Amino acid sequence: MSRIRRIRRILETSPTVAVLGAHHEQRRAAFYVPDYLHRRGYRILPVNPGLVGQELWGEPVRASLTDIDEPVDLVDVFRASWNLAPHIPEVLGMSPLPTVVWLQLGIRSDAFGEAMTEAGIEFVQNRCTLADHRSQGISEPPARTG
Repeated sequence: MSRIRRIRRILETSPTVAVLGAHHEQRRAAFYVPDYLHRRGYRILPVNPGLVGQELWGEPVRASLTDIDEPVDLVDVFRASWNLAPHIPEVLGMSPLPTVVWLQLGIRSDAFGEAMTEAGIEFVQNRCTLADHRSQGISEPPARTG
């Protein structure tokens, strides 16, 4: 499958998105990217220990990915590359494991990717979910599973 078709498949079949590093400041990508997805029908589960007690996109902000007690299709990561290693056990501690982990544009970590792939999690890095969603011309809300 081509990379472009793979990206489209992921975006069309990932209705529940956990956003690691979600932010409340509208000018930051960690706000406006998930906000864009939310407005297009995705359910956004924000994760940021500094914002616990707040609500974003109609959901309570969680301190950790492991605080999410339901299936997540995609974990969208807004954390600096140098700060990804501590999140490996956090992702792998999710139950069930997410289907996809996506590192946003400018974020790369082959070691993180290897850990995800070894766990059977599909991995995308250095791509923007907003830009890819727009470029794919996806107009329908993501397909709900289960």
